[in-house]
Amino acid sequence: MSNNERPIIVKRIKKVSGGHHGGAWKVAYADFTTAMMAFFMLLWLLNATTEEQKAGLAEYFSPTSASTSSSSGSGDILGGSSMSPEGALNNAAVTISIPTPTTPSKETSQHEPSAEEKSYEQLIAEREQEVLEAATEELKLSIQAIPELRDLHNQILIDITEDGMRIQLIDQNNKSMFKPGSAELYNYAKKVLRQISLTVGKLPNRISISGHTDATPLNKGNYSNWELSSDRANAARRVLMDASVSTDRFSDVMGKAATEPLLPDSPYRAENRRITILLMREAPVLPHAYNQ
Repeated sequence: MSNNERPIIVKRIKKVSGGHHGGAWKVAYADFTTAMMAFFMLLWLLNATTEEQKAGLAEYFSPTSASTSSSSGSGDILGGSSMSPEGALNNAAVTISIPTPTTPSKETSQHEPSAEEKSYEQLIAEREQEVLEAATEELKLSIQAIPELRDLHNQILIDITEDGMRIQLIDQNNKSMFKPGSAELYNYAKKVLRQISLTVGKLPNRISISGHTDATPLNKGNYSNWELSSDRANAARRVLMDASVSTDRFSDVMGKAATEPLLPDSPYRAENRRITILLMREAPVLPHAYNQ
């Protein structure tokens, strides 16, 4: 070998798989596939539910809020609501919403409801139950907030039955809602009805009003307890309508005389003389287990 020959140097470079790119593309691809999966699931859900079910679910997730104004009177029982000269609250304490009842189609009425339909009806019934309970509490608090009505709590019975929200205005021995033997309301009874209208007017439910008397017969010829109870129920309807409740909300106005006493064992007691205002349920009644 000649001294002038240069040595041959071989440089070997090790290549690492992936190099500086790393695994970032895998993360992006995983995000893409997840998004596509969610997209196709959404398409499937939209195709699997009816328009009524979508509307019901949308209403179900609309929150029922109980908010009070802080502009005046905050911290007291009115929670910031002001009072008008007649004693009615200008601001209602609870904002109430309820799903609009839907009429079943001919197809659904001719076959046994599916599991999805039963679940939807249960959802609507639960929602209406919540709304009626909120309205009951609001009405009780609003009456307690008015000094001149506060002492009438024993004459105003509010509860929720299978038929709906029931409000009863009852007489007592020393205080009646109507003048004796007539359908003329006392002023304080009108104020109670106007206060009731503020809560009732915000709900879509149909209203039934019934008048009741005690078993004492009237000495007015052909004018009996049947006519008296009917006239008293209609007088209550007129006050509610003049306040804020629209005419088409009333389902029926009836007089029942002494046929349904509040105290069956004491049919002549003053408490049997009463007006019953019923906000009728629009949705199916919940099973007993859901009302516990």
